[in-house]
Amino acid sequence: MRLLITGANGLLGQKLLDRLHQEPGVALIATGRGPFRLAEAYPLVPYVPLDVSDEAAVQRVLREQQPTHVIHTAAMTQVDDCELNPEECWLHNVTATENLARGCAAQDVHLTHLSTDFIFDGSHGPLAEDAQPNPLSHYGRSKLAAEQAVQATSGLRWAIARTVLVYGVLRGGGRTNIVLWVRDSLRAGKPIKVVSDQWRTPTLAEDLAEGCWLIAKQGATGIYHLSGRELLTPYDMALRVAAHFGLEAGLITRVDASTFTQPGRRPARTGFVIDKAERELGFRPHSFEEGIDIVAAQA
Repeated sequence: MRLLITGANGLLGQKLLDRLHQEPGVALIATGRGPFRLAEAYPLVPYVPLDVSDEAAVQRVLREQQPTHVIHTAAMTQVDDCELNPEECWLHNVTATENLARGCAAQDVHLTHLSTDFIFDGSHGPLAEDAQPNPLSHYGRSKLAAEQAVQATSGLRWAIARTVLVYGVLRGGGRTNIVLWVRDSLRAGKPIKVVSDQWRTPTLAEDLAEGCWLIAKQGATGIYHLSGRELLTPYDMALRVAAHFGLEAGLITRVDASTFTQPGRRPARTGFVIDKAERELGFRPHSFEEGIDIVAAQA
C-alpha cells in the first residue's frame, strides 16, 4: 500500500504518521502546506509540499507519487474563520476536495475523506450515519458540500469518516485542546467559563487516526461515524479533567453558549452512534478518562 496523507502537519495527519510510519507493507507519503513539522521525527517519510486547492498540483503529485490510498485530512476547520472568510473556506474545503476526488478517480485511488458533526443542526443526537444533515454555519455547509462532491465523483472508490470534537497533542505548535486548556488554566489558578448546553462525543486524535487506518486498510466504502462513545458537555469534560489531575473544580463556572459571541453557529447536540464502525471496521475508541491519560503523557 502507498498511502498519501494530506494535511500531514495537522493534528490528525501527525497521528496518522505516528501510527503508520512503521506499519509493515505501508509506504507513506506526507503532504501539506509549508515545511514538514515532523521531519526530524520521521526523516524516512517523504514529504511533498501540496496545496490541495491547486488542481494542477494535485494531479501532478498523484501522478508522480502513485498512491493506492489517500486520507484527506487537510481542511479549514476554524468555524469562525470560515464564517468570516467564506470564499477562502469554500476553496480549501470544497474546491480542494473536488480536485482530490477527481484525481483519485482518474487513477483508481481509494479516498478517505474527513468530515464533521457540524453538518448537522444539533436538534438531536447522538446521530447515526443516515441522519439528515442541516448545517448551521458556513463551515458546516462547506463540509457537507465536500461530502456531496466526493459521493458524486464518477468512478471514485470513497469513504467518508465523520468525527466530533477531536482532542490531542499537536507537535510543532498550534491550537491547544480542551484537556490541556482546562488543566493548565486550573494549575495557574485561573477561573474558566465552560458551556454546559452543548453535547458531543469527544474523540481522541489517536482513535480517529486508527479509524481512518481501518477504513483504508480494508478498502471500506460508504460513510462511517468515528468518535468516542460518551456523550458529554464541555462542562462535564472540564470537571473530569479537574478530578483527574486533582485540581480545584471551583474555578470552573458553568455557563450556556449564549455567554460567548461567536460568528459561526454551533450545533447544540450532536455526538455520534458508532455501532457501524465498531461492527464493520473493528473500531474501538478509548474512554474519555483513558484519553486524558494519553494526552497528559504527551504534554
